[in-house]
Amino acid sequence: MKRSNEIDRALVERISSGDTDAWSDLIARYEGRLLAFVESRLTNRSASQDIVQEAFVGFLNSLPNYDNRRALESYLFSICAYKMTDHLRREGRRPAIPLSSGEGSSGGHWQLQGEDRPASSIARSVERKRIEEDALAEALGEQVEKWQAKTDWTKLKCIELLIVRGKSNKGTAELLGITEQQVANYKFDFLARLRTLVKRQGLAQEVFPELYEE
Repeated sequence: MKRSNEIDRALVERISSGDTDAWSDLIARYEGRLLAFVESRLTNRSASQDIVQEAFVGFLNSLPNYDNRRALESYLFSICAYKMTDHLRREGRRPAIPLSSGEGSSGGHWQLQGEDRPASSIARSVERKRIEEDALAEALGEQVEKWQAKTDWTKLKCIELLIVRGKSNKGTAELLGITEQQVANYKFDFLARLRTLVKRQGLAQEVFPELYEE
């Protein structure tokens, strides 16, 4: 694994410096894996090849923000998963693959009808999910450390009750002896800080597209 990471870092450095051979080496190293990943979920080889190509272009566009401390393989797979989801959404506007709003579910996510794999499950592929979890864990840890340094124990308890224990705003306010408005303010501030901390990590826009929505 360490050797593999060193090879990836060297590839990224060469690509950043304008080495065209390095780009060919990257494609040779990962194209087969990405194509197998997409083809295992789609039956259209031509579409799969297009998605993989778009993933490589997406990586190139996001290269200035790439953090080389993160595994290149997971990063590429996360972009590929997003491109695949985007493809399914486009296909979903055609009669061949109808979509339903999933009104019977609490989440309200778009899902493919019939026995096809839900687009939401592809969006949360193992590779992308791992990157998302790492990013959120890092951001949460940084924010918790800031609260601890400032001894903001009420804020910390508030978020723990809301997120970890799943308490309502009203229940949290009663347990902490504060108003519901204070709870709402703490929650709003926490989510805003979390978005900022995750965005600062320099992940590809494809990983958390919602962070870039106006």
